Amino acid sequence: MKLWICFIGCFLTTVVYSQSKREWGFEYRQKIGFLAAHRGVMGHLPQDQAIAGEFSYYIHTKGKKQWHKSCNYPTVGATLFAGSVGNNEILGKFVGLYSFIEFPFINQKHFEFSGKLAAGLGHGSKVFDQETNPKNVAMSTHFNAQICLGLKTTYKFQRNKITFGLDMTHFSNGAYKVPNLGVNLPYLSLGFGRTIKTTQHDSIVQQNHIPFKKWLIGATFIASAKEIFPTEGKKYAVFGLSTSFRYFTKPKVGLECSFDIISKQAVMGYRPEITKTQWDILQMGIYTGYLLPLDRIHFVLGMGVYIKDKYQPEDFMYHRVGFRYYFDNGINAQVVLKSHWARADYVEWGVGYTFNYRKK
Repeated sequence: MKLWICFIGCFLTTVVYSQSKREWGFEYRQKIGFLAAHRGVMGHLPQDQAIAGEFSYYIHTKGKKQWHKSCNYPTVGATLFAGSVGNNEILGKFVGLYSFIEFPFINQKHFEFSGKLAAGLGHGSKVFDQETNPKNVAMSTHFNAQICLGLKTTYKFQRNKITFGLDMTHFSNGAYKVPNLGVNLPYLSLGFGRTIKTTQHDSIVQQNHIPFKKWLIGATFIASAKEIFPTEGKKYAVFGLSTSFRYFTKPKVGLECSFDIISKQAVMGYRPEITKTQWDILQMGIYTGYLLPLDRIHFVLGMGVYIKDKYQPEDFMYHRVGFRYYFDNGINAQVVLKSHWARADYVEWGVGYTFNYRKK
């Protein structure tokens, strides 16, 4: 959990405060939605409307960095979330802090239509307990990752703005502890914001530190932990090694291909009546994904297929979504959620190195 908090700090520092506060402001959004029961065993959980409020600090990028222009000058910032998720008695209430980036699809003087990508840390007041709260099959830890994807329409007048939004907010611990079906919340929002203008932005544009149209060869070591049923069982270690090839064609388009070797000790717990060796449980896969470079932070989204998975405890395909942070010396750190469709497998805490990287 401390590593997750540190990563959020890096994201906030790099993406938000590196903009030199050229044009910034605040926004409040009132949200109403419902708890989406994405599994049959969650049918008893949606009882009430989900009502929440969000207070955001935002910065309008003005082109100081090369990726600002290529992404149509997005808005970045941090949001404090507080509210209910549709069942106060079983699930309780949630608070969270996340960083976000909004990419404008349409950006005019008085109108903007944008897409939102956000990640952070959330806290729920009630969790699963075999004796006191056995019906909470969604959450088993108080602290969870919070992810938000959304669309927003903004009407601007002078320094003020009114916003209408639609988003999907998700809380999950990444299968670190079960039960972990997670909470999915579609929200509608109405907001008001106020922009405060400061000095003009610098004319010097900082170049991206990644080379374009060149294959970058790297390797990433991954470590994690996960729990499987029954509840209150042991936690199993996960280790992995991923050898990757990355290629960036444009400032906002990158491709990644990798060969993954995964030692997931939790496979020992599947069908325990079968005697297994470490070679038996070793999983191998081929993965390809899309990379969105935002200076030192890279967004990762992709899909892979197992080519060795003897016991097939999950689906034959797996998915990744998350972030990486790149240092000048070729080292990178990552926090990536590995899943099988909508079911979390584990969180990949990784440290990698790019062998043919050179600072630009």
